[in-house]
Amino acid sequence: MEHEQIARINELARKSRTLGLTGAEVEEQQRLRTQYLREFRASMEQTLQSVRVEQVDGSYLPLEKKQQH
Repeated sequence: MEHEQIARINELARKSRTLGLTGAEVEEQQRLRTQYLREFRASMEQTLQSVRVEQVDGSYLPLEKKQQH
C-alpha cells in the first residue's frame, strides 16, 4: 500500500472524529481500510510461512495452520 493511501486513511479517520464524513468519504475510507487489511494479511501469511519451529530432536518444521472449527 502506498504511503499516500495510508496518509489518506489517517486523514479520513481524523476528520471522522472531528467534522464527520460525507457519504463518498465513508465509502472511500471503507475501501481503503479493506485494501489495507487485505495487504496486511497477505504479508503476515507470507511471514508465517517462512517460520520454522525447532523440534526436540533438533529438526525444523514449518508452522502448521490450525484447523478451524
